[in-house]
Amino acid sequence: MTDTIETRAGVPVLVCAPDGPRIASPQDALDLIGAAFAGAEVVAVPVSRLDPGFFTLSTGLAGEIMQKFVNYRLRLAVVGDLSAYETASRALRDLVRESNRGNQIWFLPSPADLDARLAAFR
Repeated sequence: MTDTIETRAGVPVLVCAPDGPRIASPQDALDLIGAAFAGAEVVAVPVSRLDPGFFTLSTGLAGEIMQKFVNYRLRLAVVGDLSAYETASRALRDLVRESNRGNQIWFLPSPADLDARLAAFR
């Protein structure tokens, strides 16, 4: 399966395949951003695609990757179950809660939640 641009809730979204290459560096994020320039406004990344270091905030990886999306004014949606990571980290829970209040970076439990969020921000 490959990453594809789909229209979801009227918004073009680069939907990353769960079995694609792991996103483990800022350069990997830039590669996704480059792919999104084919017409996507949002990049939806399954939790399984992100290196576990993303969810350990002390590594700085989440901050570096999220900043790339902010710099390029693309929305990032991390889609999937984060409960194991959130249970282990209060800082991550706080990041998820604060991010979900905005419209740039979202952490959503399912593709259906992504669709609902996109519909609300159109």
